Amino acid sequence: MNPNAKVIILTGASSGIGEGIARYLAQQGHTLVLGARRTERLATLCDELRSQGAVVDYLATDVTQRSDTQKLANFALEKYGRIDVMINNAGVMPLSPMSSMKVEEWDAMLDVNIRGVLYGIAAVLPTMQTQRAGHIINIASVGALTVSPTAAVYCATKFAVRAISDGLRQESRELRVTVINPGVVESELADSISDSVAREAMKSYRQIALKPEAIAKAVGWAIDQPGEVDVNEITVRPTASGH
Repeated sequence: MNPNAKVIILTGASSGIGEGIARYLAQQGHTLVLGARRTERLATLCDELRSQGAVVDYLATDVTQRSDTQKLANFALEKYGRIDVMINNAGVMPLSPMSSMKVEEWDAMLDVNIRGVLYGIAAVLPTMQTQRAGHIINIASVGALTVSPTAAVYCATKFAVRAISDGLRQESRELRVTVINPGVVESELADSISDSVAREAMKSYRQIALKPEAIAKAVGWAIDQPGEVDVNEITVRPTASGH
């Protein structure tokens, strides 16, 4: 048993970085409430983690629907009596040159990567304010630090996540707010790239990809700091990365 175990909500938990975070935090003895759209994958993951002794639940969650994220937070609060950590991890990355005019993909990135994070914050902020304690962790990207071709809109959404996080941190003297900026990581994120130029460029970029556990360990480290210590930002890149 972990005497410092926390009740943690995690979105986008069905694959990639989210699944890696879930596995790692379960191993650390935390109580997890997982959300994602693909419930069959969540169910399989939860069964596996429970068989290893983890305390974990899940709900179908589309972060673009505020009611879904609120239900996830309400479930955690009703079952466990508190919410210690909210990890806004769900994200999409359909890269393309602006000239490809993939406006629907731009909209999807705005909805998931920005509104999804805002809805996650809104779902837990009143509870954390009442508790006078809590930790919100937003998974951004190295794309929150610099812009690259085909990634203008994606980077814009991650710049926004970083701005929202810092504003929330400055407004909240009792809450901890952390931004995690992963470099290239093994995940299904690039599977959403429909533009052929961007897809080919991503193939070579991903040859040095980190395992999701690298990001999970950074998240776990931030959570494990004493309550008076707020780790504001962590950037994790492959050693061989020039980006």
